[in-house]
Amino acid sequence: MSLTGGVLTTAPSGIGGTVVHGLLRASDTVVRAAGGSGNEPPVTMPRDPAREAARRELSKRMYHENDPGLFQRALNAFWRWLDRLLNSAASATPGGTLGLVVVVLVVVAVLAALWWRLGTPRRQPASAAALFDDRPRSAAEHRAASEAHAAQGHWNQAVQERMRAIVRSLEERALLDIRPGRTADEAATEAGRTLPAHTDRLTAAAREFDDVTYGGRSASQDSYQRIAELDRDLERTRPVLTNSSSSTAHNTRQEAVQ
Repeated sequence: MSLTGGVLTTAPSGIGGTVVHGLLRASDTVVRAAGGSGNEPPVTMPRDPAREAARRELSKRMYHENDPGLFQRALNAFWRWLDRLLNSAASATPGGTLGLVVVVLVVVAVLAALWWRLGTPRRQPASAAALFDDRPRSAAEHRAASEAHAAQGHWNQAVQERMRAIVRSLEERALLDIRPGRTADEAATEAGRTLPAHTDRLTAAAREFDDVTYGGRSASQDSYQRIAELDRDLERTRPVLTNSSSSTAHNTRQEAVQ
C-alpha cells in the first residue's frame, strides 16, 4: 500500500504488482522532476516527458527478473499461432471443431490403409548388386545358414541365404555357368530357360530377394517357406534341354553309329 499524489493505492502482488509499483514510482519521479511536492497543487506535465519518464522507470532490471526466456516466448508464440490456425480451420470446416476432428480422423485412416496395403515404400537400387559376396560357399553351406537364420526368426537373412543356395545349386549342377557378379534377376531368367516349369517361382524368389536386400522390405516366414519349397522342388526337377542342345546330341549319336 502506498500514498502517491495524495491517493492511497494498493499494489497487487506478483509481476503485475511490480509493474504497478514501477508506474507509481514513475509518476512520483515525474512529479518531483516537475518541481512539485506533496503539499503543493499537482503540476500538469506534458504527455511526452511523462511517457519517457515512465519508460525509463519500467526499463530497470528489477521489473524484468521474472520475464519468460527466449525459448518460452517462442513456445508461447507457436502455441498462439497454432491456436489461431486451428480456430481458422474449424470456422472454415462444416460442423466447426467437430467437423475438423472428423476430417483429420478420415485422413489418418486413409493414410493408415494405404500404408497397410502398400507397405514401406520401395527404394529402387541405382544399379543391381551382385548376388554373392566375395566368400564362395557351397549350396549346402548356404542352406545351413538359411536354416539357422530361420530358427532364430531372422527372415530377411534366411530368404537371402536360401536364394543364394538355389543359385549355387544350379551352378553345381551345371545348369548355370559360374559367373561372378550375377544378380538374382539374371539368375532367375537364365535358370528359367532350362527349368521352364519354375520360371514364375524363380522370378518371384528373385524379386523377394531384391526387395529384402535393396528395397527396405521385411521378409516373413511365409516368404521364406515359399523359397525353401522352391529349392527342394528344383532339386527334384530334371532340366529341359534346348532344341539346339538336343539336335547336337542327336547328331553326335548318329555320327557315333556311322
